[in-house]
Amino acid sequence: MAQMYWIVFLAALSCLLRAIDASAGDADPLYKNCVEQCEKSGCVGKRCFQHCKFSSDGKPIDGPWYLQEPLYLKWKQWDCRSDCRYHCMLAREEEREKLGEKPVKYHGKWPFQRVYGIQEPVAVALSALNLAMQFHGWVSFFILVYYKLPLKQNKITYYEYTGLWHIYGILSMNSWLWSAVFHSRDVELTEKLDYSSAVALIGFSLILSILRAFNVRDEAARVMILAPLIAFVTTHILYLNLYKFDYGLNMIVYVGMSIVQLIVWAVWAVVTHHPSRWKLWVVVVGGGLAMLLDIYDFPPYKGFVDAHALWHATTIPLTYLWWNFIRDDAEFRTSALLKKTK
Repeated sequence: MAQMYWIVFLAALSCLLRAIDASAGDADPLYKNCVEQCEKSGCVGKRCFQHCKFSSDGKPIDGPWYLQEPLYLKWKQWDCRSDCRYHCMLAREEEREKLGEKPVKYHGKWPFQRVYGIQEPVAVALSALNLAMQFHGWVSFFILVYYKLPLKQNKITYYEYTGLWHIYGILSMNSWLWSAVFHSRDVELTEKLDYSSAVALIGFSLILSILRAFNVRDEAARVMILAPLIAFVTTHILYLNLYKFDYGLNMIVYVGMSIVQLIVWAVWAVVTHHPSRWKLWVVVVGGGLAMLLDIYDFPPYKGFVDAHALWHATTIPLTYLWWNFIRDDAEFRTSALLKKTK
């Protein structure tokens, strides 16, 4: 268990160090000069951008940039500054590569290669796969509890946590959806939706871990646990979106809830006699070790695959095993309750 504490601590420390070193690329005088010249001329080398052409009063010659693209491309929200930064970054990285220097971050991000306007195509694809795995797991759970396992006379499942896992499935799919959107195009709105969805998911996961590990079935007791935690998570999300988007505070909240959840599941896996507890152990330990990828945080290989993308890849098999455990738990509890009723 001590190793898990160190994994989470190192992950938080890594994020802090990366934030400190986030301006290595955009502080480069050659890069800054390139961006300034591009915003004036509308060109980087031989490449020029239509929406960087301005009249004497500072307005685009052909109208707003978003009217110059087909409808299906308008979601990208690329403007003159974004294109200038991107192509100046590529030009500067080519120069650094020729000099034998390693890639650096620009505005807090590694230099990724766009594909059809998508900023991090591999991360988007892996987020989509995670979304598909969550959907598959939730649907298979739904089919199990409503069509394969016995139901009560009022068509309610014997498994006491069915509704909670439905909410978990919806929050998980929502989180991975916005993860895909955020990695596709990093703007203020997509960033807030991604972070807010992730916090909502980890907060509800903490609630679920407490209710299941302590076998809380009484409705009044559930409300006593749910109410303060939901209020805390909701307040935090509102604070981030309406008052101040504080990365440091969000990291503390996110890591704190992750640690508590990790402890709850790990302790329960030790003391319980659940027949599928080994699956829970694999998910807990595997999820903790996967965080080491974010600690290493290497630059994207060929401009596409970085440590964060690989972390997304590791969560795919873990998600499959996790929903497998949830289905086993539903069968285990239903069988136990049926024996009591006989």
